[in-house]
Amino acid sequence: MKKVLVIQNKFIGDVLIASVLAQNIKKTYPNCHVSYLVYDYCAGVIENHPQIDEVIIVNERWLKKFPNLMRLAFQIRKKSFDTIFDPYSKFQSRVLCLFSSAETRIGFSKGNFDNLLPYYTHSVQHVQKKTRNCGKSIEDRLALLQCFPEINIEQLDDKPKIYLCPEERNYKSEEFLKPHIVLGILGSTAVKSLPHPYIIEIVNFLSTNYDFQIIFNYSPHQKELAKAIYDQCEHKDKISLDLYENSIRGFVKIMGQSRLLIANEGGSVHIAKALDKPTFTIFSPYELKEHWASFDDGKFHASVHLLEEKPELFPEITRKLRRKIEANPSFYYNEFRPELITPKLKVFLEHHADRLL
Repeated sequence: MKKVLVIQNKFIGDVLIASVLAQNIKKTYPNCHVSYLVYDYCAGVIENHPQIDEVIIVNERWLKKFPNLMRLAFQIRKKSFDTIFDPYSKFQSRVLCLFSSAETRIGFSKGNFDNLLPYYTHSVQHVQKKTRNCGKSIEDRLALLQCFPEINIEQLDDKPKIYLCPEERNYKSEEFLKPHIVLGILGSTAVKSLPHPYIIEIVNFLSTNYDFQIIFNYSPHQKELAKAIYDQCEHKDKISLDLYENSIRGFVKIMGQSRLLIANEGGSVHIAKALDKPTFTIFSPYELKEHWASFDDGKFHASVHLLEEKPELFPEITRKLRRKIEANPSFYYNEFRPELITPKLKVFLEHHADRLL
């Protein structure tokens, strides 16, 4: 390998876990040039990564226009990559592979779709069942490396990492009043968020029983909703609503100075793990823990899923059922009451009592 491109457009967590490809490629081919193609709002998670030589940033809305996709395809072609990894494996990335002229193009198999056009020279199956503690989603990315016998599959580095610059490591804020945690009060979308009364109840559980500062984390477009939740919470003196950075690297700086993270499953959890911070993850009912509960040991990284608490609500775990839940998760979320979450959260916080002093 001389020039390598990894295409991972979205999402934040996906881009971050795809960085394990660079870590392992560079270990075997230290002199190769590794580029990543990502959306602009995801680029921050791989900024400063020493094994990534170039980040090609595109705008999601811009790329959805087919003429722009073709324009980018020919720009990629001009760069003369000899190897392309496509963990995204969607229409856009397949087109980029097809027109790239790269000798080796590796992506995930899509059954009969593979035979339509020669998008890939190597189509890789997703792993059937996870065998590593990193979780199936990371293991799937690592499976793309099996096409290269020089890479030692038994000694793969499966832990994504975020690299802070000195300024970020020394980040301070006047808002840091005491030991502080980050609380993701809302998921990235409505189908990843608990009902608001449940969120408020969990916030009140934390602020009543613990003497740490709670930093609310939310997306820019969720500010008004976050304020509405804050207004209904008790012990507002323990809650920071406005300690906020309007970028991924800004959140990375805050997370780097915080003791731990409690959040819905999503990009913030993967960022905290890559910074080696303890995490407590609340899973959406339609997601699978075996895919995304990376490095979950019940102590340093713990999580809770409605399936574990009320298995009778999940007669069978099929893709069809998961899609049905995702389309309308309200019934399942209403069943995911705080009293199912707080006992496990209490145990997690007891494991990290020394951090919270």
